[in-house]
Amino acid sequence: MPILRAQNIHRLLGSGDTVNHIIKGVTLEIASGEYVSVVGPSGSGKSTMLYLLGGLDRPSQADPDGRRFDPLSRVFIDGQDTLTLSDAQLALLRNEKVGFVFQFHYLLKEFTAQENVALPMLKLGKLPRSDIMDRAADLLKQFGLAEKTHRRANRLSGGEQQRVAICRALANEPAVVLADEPTGNLDKRNGEMVAEILDQIGAAGQTIIIVTHDVALAHRARRIIAMEDGNVVQDTTRDQMTIK
Repeated sequence: MPILRAQNIHRLLGSGDTVNHIIKGVTLEIASGEYVSVVGPSGSGKSTMLYLLGGLDRPSQADPDGRRFDPLSRVFIDGQDTLTLSDAQLALLRNEKVGFVFQFHYLLKEFTAQENVALPMLKLGKLPRSDIMDRAADLLKQFGLAEKTHRRANRLSGGEQQRVAICRALANEPAVVLADEPTGNLDKRNGEMVAEILDQIGAAGQTIIIVTHDVALAHRARRIIAMEDGNVVQDTTRDQMTIK
């Protein structure tokens, strides 16, 4: 069973004469342990598709004229059909199964690095607080941030904040990590450090999907999906594809 499966997913934004068909019937599967990059020009639907796959957004079920898509737009996360879930149920599944890394770190600035990493675990509520804080500290140590464990996020550099964000994404041992332009707000040195971390966790068997404009980062993935105008136009291995 794939970790993620998209069946005929569509996403429309706006209404009437201003409706915009962002995603146009994409179907794909992501297997456990895959490291995938999604590339394409701005406006091609890359980030929108990522948010749909991760349950941050829901697919549209009808075209601009109100006709239901056939088959229905469905996203399955670790076998669970998200179309059948309430918003609260989807939020719980998302917190347990999906880790997110964004271009902007979205850390709570007045919280320490350790507290930021602990938040998803506290929300899930499966571990005692002491175990949660220990795991958060261990993750920070794993990625070279042991000395920054008790430092507030607003006193960390941009590269350090992004590493904390990766630790937070891994906190609940998710089935898949989704990263939207994870190096897009970093300088070259810190971008390379984040890329190496993604390589490291991918080599350890973590399923990863990244959206990126960075050609070098995209080619570090083993599978590359190219999008254009809301469609998948190519889905192949890095050795078979030339990214422009």
